[in-house]
Amino acid sequence: MNIIHTIGLAPYLTVSAGLLAIGMFGIFANRKNLLVVLMSIELILLSANLNLIAFSSALQNLTGQIMVVFSLTIAAAESAIGIAIIVAYFRNRHSVQIEDASIMKG
Repeated sequence: MNIIHTIGLAPYLTVSAGLLAIGMFGIFANRKNLLVVLMSIELILLSANLNLIAFSSALQNLTGQIMVVFSLTIAAAESAIGIAIIVAYFRNRHSVQIEDASIMKG
């Protein structure tokens, strides 16, 4: 028997909504730090992945779970590139503030 059927779908959707709310709050409350914005975007992506897994398991279809594996792979690469850009930016400007990023226009 599937664990989603014994627990129900509501707890998973509640946790996912909480992750989405924290991610949105992180973006809107702290628009100054690039690292916090990147982590907030990752929380929103994890919220979407949790929804995909919960609905895929509830419907007994593996398509959503396969999409999550691809999504997490892309998210790992995106995080690595984003952190590398932030580190290079910090080495040049000694700050990770978004206001200073307008200087980098080429």
